[in-house]
Amino acid sequence: MYKSLTKIVLTGGPCGGKTSGLARISRELADKGYKVIVIPEAATTIKNAGIKIGEGQIDGYQFEEMIVKMQLFNEKMYEDSAFSLDSKDVIIICDRGITDGKAYLSGEEYKKLLEFFELNEIEVRDSYDAVFHLKTVADGKEEFYTCDNNVAREDTPEEARIQDLKTLNAWIGHPHFRVIDNSTDFDGKMDKLMAEIYSFLGLPIPIERERKYLIDMPNTDLLLSKYKAVKSEIVQVYLTSQNENEEVRIRQRGQDGAYTYYLTKKIKKDDMSRYEIEEKISKDEYLSLLMNADTSKSIIRKNRYCFIYENQYFELDIYPFCKDKAILEIELTDENSKIIIPDDISVIKEVTEDDRFKNASIADNKEILIYG
Repeated sequence: MYKSLTKIVLTGGPCGGKTSGLARISRELADKGYKVIVIPEAATTIKNAGIKIGEGQIDGYQFEEMIVKMQLFNEKMYEDSAFSLDSKDVIIICDRGITDGKAYLSGEEYKKLLEFFELNEIEVRDSYDAVFHLKTVADGKEEFYTCDNNVAREDTPEEARIQDLKTLNAWIGHPHFRVIDNSTDFDGKMDKLMAEIYSFLGLPIPIERERKYLIDMPNTDLLLSKYKAVKSEIVQVYLTSQNENEEVRIRQRGQDGAYTYYLTKKIKKDDMSRYEIEEKISKDEYLSLLMNADTSKSIIRKNRYCFIYENQYFELDIYPFCKDKAILEIELTDENSKIIIPDDISVIKEVTEDDRFKNASIADNKEILIYG
């Protein structure tokens, strides 16, 4: 039996709702025919076993080393086991992932840690198919912050907010990263989480809820320094398809010589909605699929800058053939959400409904971006 294996991370700040989120994800996806495997948080397991930072010779770095060792073992074990199960569609949910360790160490320490395990930072981060960050309730709903539901939690509300931000920044740059904030009550927060997961899995919920803007060329140095943007290099190739309602593309994404590869299908259901199905593929599969490239379309090369502003996840695309304009997108958790664009970004106009500014159209006609 062919196995569909998806691995996602549920992360966030202290008291963000991960425990409730894990339970709801498991329940609802099981109802829809998925086999759900949950990998427990390594840090909590280790602390509950009686090992804590500051006791004996255990410092922060050694503690993170233990976490990575346990996480690697658990992920390998459960991934191998998944292929022995009867279910066709298996989802592994990681209660935090290896990249969370970046939030607890200095840059040099984290680099040293990955080198010890012979890991690459980008490949580790992008080894997860999707990442969902639940903001700590200490940020916006402080009256609900408590340590009572997790004996391993010791953070004050202020410490929780700081740790939340560090964790969020650690994952910026992941190709499918979503932030679930506290703009609603808790039930609404869980609803938003499930909506994002359904969208990612291609279940019958429209996922094309982004807003798109044509902007003046931004100061990329400012994006990197002030907004802590993460830059990725993207090569996107459109493939031929026998279905006129289906758009198929392959994408290479990464930086510094480390890349991950994806096959994406966008299927039009009606005039109002499209569904997206995306899967990670190997480099060999990517190279093989290149043989099916649609030669009538240009290959899209761009640099993407991902950053967080006001709890919103922005993706800013800069195309090498255009010197004075760029495209800014934001994925909405709620289509009625208020959008706040940084003052340092100058919007020319919104192009959400203008099909000419879609990547597939730009691949047909680059001049639309140049002349706006």
